[in-house]
Amino acid sequence: MRPSGRKLDELRAVSIETGFTKHAEGSALIKMGDTHVLCTATIEDRVPPFIKGSSLGWVTAEYGMLPRATNTRMRREAAMGKQGGRTVEIQRLIGRALRAGVDRSALGERQITIDCDVLQADGGTRCASITGGWVALKLAVNKLMKAGDVISDPLVDPVAAISCGIYAGQPVLDLDYPEDSEAGVDGNFIMTGSGKLIEIQMSAEGSTYSRDQMNQLMDLAEKGVAELVEKQKAATA
Repeated sequence: MRPSGRKLDELRAVSIETGFTKHAEGSALIKMGDTHVLCTATIEDRVPPFIKGSSLGWVTAEYGMLPRATNTRMRREAAMGKQGGRTVEIQRLIGRALRAGVDRSALGERQITIDCDVLQADGGTRCASITGGWVALKLAVNKLMKAGDVISDPLVDPVAAISCGIYAGQPVLDLDYPEDSEAGVDGNFIMTGSGKLIEIQMSAEGSTYSRDQMNQLMDLAEKGVAELVEKQKAATA
């Protein structure tokens, strides 16, 4: 029995509220259980120096957690004068995951920055950021297309992410914090709407896992991502 009472292949309750902020070109508040992340998209008519003049666009991301997103207060990274290694790793992951679903030629020479701010954390914040980040990105791109700044949709495939792991000897979908903190194996699976893999982050913590268990987790991830993509499509319709 999972602590939440969910079935082994059951997602937490998922909701995506679009247009959550007034000023961003795209915004979405995604809730996956008690993990809540605000994702905003900002369009800029510039690109990083290393692709300037290439006629290619760029999608990047920044990630952060509010001081009381967790059960104890964390110091703001700005107050410490630098980002932590975990923050840097997660925002790079979000950026490269979202770029995998973008035709950068169709986007044109402009940059879209996705800001992911964790308001409340209960496991799976990076996965929620990717899933909600794609919604914010889609809304921003829709504005570009409506204005005629982009002719064809540069988003070739939705991108979503979900965690899976081995908890109490059983493969489970969408770990919350009580499960994540005790799981012998956990992983993050990032996929496209058409079922193609972008990235898998898997690790065993005090345990090992078999090829068969890996396949079981893959099956769970495919099911979870397919359900999330339907939520994304409904939010951006």
